[in-house]
Amino acid sequence: HPPMTVADAPKRPVARFLEGSLLRHVTVMSVTSSVGLVAMFFVEFLDMIFISMLGQAELAAAVGYAGVVSFFTASVGIGVSIAAGALVARCLGAGEGDEARACATDALFFGLCTALVVTAVVMATLPFWISLVGATGETHRLTLEYLYIIVPSMPILLLGMASGAILRAHGDARRSMYSTLAGGFVNLVMDPILIFGFGLELRGAAIATVLARSAVLAMALWPLLRHHHALAAFDFAGFRAKLPAFLAIAAPAIATNVATPVGNAWVIRAMAEHGEAAVAGMAIVSRMTPVSFGVVFALSGAIGPIIGQNFGARQHERVRQAFVEGLRFAAVYVIGATALLFLFRAPIADLFGAVGITRELLYLFCGPLALMFFFNAAIFVGNAAFNNLGRPIFSTLVNWGRNTLGTIPFVLLGSAWLGAPGVLIGQAAGGVIFALIATWGAFRVMRWQAGRFPRTPEPAAKP
Repeated sequence: HPPMTVADAPKRPVARFLEGSLLRHVTVMSVTSSVGLVAMFFVEFLDMIFISMLGQAELAAAVGYAGVVSFFTASVGIGVSIAAGALVARCLGAGEGDEARACATDALFFGLCTALVVTAVVMATLPFWISLVGATGETHRLTLEYLYIIVPSMPILLLGMASGAILRAHGDARRSMYSTLAGGFVNLVMDPILIFGFGLELRGAAIATVLARSAVLAMALWPLLRHHHALAAFDFAGFRAKLPAFLAIAAPAIATNVATPVGNAWVIRAMAEHGEAAVAGMAIVSRMTPVSFGVVFALSGAIGPIIGQNFGARQHERVRQAFVEGLRFAAVYVIGATALLFLFRAPIADLFGAVGITRELLYLFCGPLALMFFFNAAIFVGNAAFNNLGRPIFSTLVNWGRNTLGTIPFVLLGSAWLGAPGVLIGQAAGGVIFALIATWGAFRVMRWQAGRFPRTPEPAAKP
């Protein structure tokens, strides 16, 4: 490639996080990233309200069962997005603009291939997985009806998520936010039209979700092409050469995120033993959690580019400070969100017409259980550090540990001792141990990488 000229300056990628207040960077990236994310989650939350208004417990339970499979496909997309964001951010921090463009293009191509394979496998095995998590009878049929519409849109979802991650790697959280806001708006408009206006009920909610995913992709890909010029022409030989480096992050990141739906499958199967009302209550809690803690969910993707750029520039002290600021930000947010949930727990339960065990589970979530989400936040921040410091396998170990040893025994014991509430309590309690492990491990990796890649001293100024 010829060297850039002054005329090319607007197209030059910029590493925005190498200076300035880290707390400000963490806050701005998290809040702006979460606005669109929360908008999408809020629309899914409204989905649950609309479906609850139809007055059939089987419909709400079907959404809960479908959530396990939907979460699995989304987790694959998150894994690819993490790899895309980490590699692009690292190249930008090192001043390698051309390499950043090539990495972005290769990430999207890899994501498309991955999505097509996963979609084909999931579509062929859907009935088995739905039965495995405990759905039976009419609920099983409704779950399949919903997923046969949702799952084929996985390539659209994955490309949209990866494009948003590349935007954040460039420090453009605002346009990444706009893309998810666009998806939320489309879903918000189309949901009542399709569910009630056309009488499609659960199928209408699924179709609206597919349209929303398409809007996210369009609004994320456009600024990458037109504003940041962040994509290069695809070169298959170059892609093959970089594939091992990409897989070194993408494969563990995908494995890391797939662990969560596996853990959730155990949880919902345990909850299914307590009846459809308990599953419906858990489905509502599952939709409320990302709405309530969307900023924390966004924190992992938001802090990754900050750590990645500073690691690429060998500014190791700023890497450590960014990690600490991420934990501090999460603690303050979780405390505030929990206070609001507790204050409005009765109106929230009334909104869904929740009674009996469904209401009990909602009250449990809106009380002390929400505070436990800080430990999930610590795992998110720890995983972001591992992924962007070149040790994604540690994220995989932490997440699989959290969703197996930190979930299954706790959920089974909680279910046996306390019934349906014990399932949620056990799921939350298991996260404490692995949050401590993730935090300790992240500090160890930061110290190790600082010793391995010391910063090159600045050359002395000439007299």
